[in-house]
Amino acid sequence: MAVKRSTTPLTSGIAVDLADRESAHILELAGTPVHYWEYAATGPGTDARTIVMVHGFRGDHHGLERVVELLPDYRIIMADLPGFGASPAFASGGAADRSHDIAGYGDFLDQFLTALNLGPDTVLLGHSFGSIVVSHFVAKHPGRVYPLILVNPIASPALEGPKGIMTKLAVFYYWASAKLPAPLGNAVLRSKLVVHIMSVTMAKTREPELLAFIHGQHHAYFSGFADRDMLLESFRASVSGTVREVAAQLQLPTLLIAGAQDEIATLPHQHKLAELLPQGELVVIENVGHLIHYETPEPAAAAITDFLERHPAP
Repeated sequence: MAVKRSTTPLTSGIAVDLADRESAHILELAGTPVHYWEYAATGPGTDARTIVMVHGFRGDHHGLERVVELLPDYRIIMADLPGFGASPAFASGGAADRSHDIAGYGDFLDQFLTALNLGPDTVLLGHSFGSIVVSHFVAKHPGRVYPLILVNPIASPALEGPKGIMTKLAVFYYWASAKLPAPLGNAVLRSKLVVHIMSVTMAKTREPELLAFIHGQHHAYFSGFADRDMLLESFRASVSGTVREVAAQLQLPTLLIAGAQDEIATLPHQHKLAELLPQGELVVIENVGHLIHYETPEPAAAAITDFLERHPAP
């Protein structure tokens, strides 16, 4: 197991400009019109590797775009998971009926890669809840992708440890919102005050411009879910599932990118997870928590580039 530490550069002039790389698409999978975005490689040659990225809980493709911007030599594909962002919830009824949980999103990822003809040289990356989805997918489908990258990976159940009480309160928040009359329940879930408290709690930077950017992103996209029932399903999955459950089955090079101040995916658990991985590497970024994709995209992109250069396509 290799462990590296990375310092955090100052961020200024925040702007995500991917207009010359980005194209939007819609792909129908089992009755669900999935919205996804492709970011073309701008480097020399036409044989750029493809990275498929999977965002976290209550996020959408916008959240990882600061990292995408810093990876111009790669073709990157990113969907809004069904039920989040522009993608509606899974179609209900019939053989295609599935839940918005780890297994459901794993089946979706299987169909998504197949529909886009993405082979075993595809790089797979997951952030936070996305790290659970992609790791369980890889464990179930060995040899399907190569290699694996997990950003702010969920290494232990959220109900464990000192933050367990707060997680139980969050479970009650989502459960109660699903039981309230629909207008009131949705209003509670999309409360600007709740979103702002969450954003303030997770952000570690004190740079005003970056803080404003983070809060703006959360207010713009954090409430873009399809309905409260699918949100409760995915939330329960996000606080019960872990990468640790399948770590021993991940028989491929796996990069963990962790925040030293992450209170959701804590650093001691990241070290334990790295030790469980057959071919694990851990990069720790200082002065950041669970928002590596917003606060420290530069060292994250540098770690990804270095990792992929050392693990060329098979």
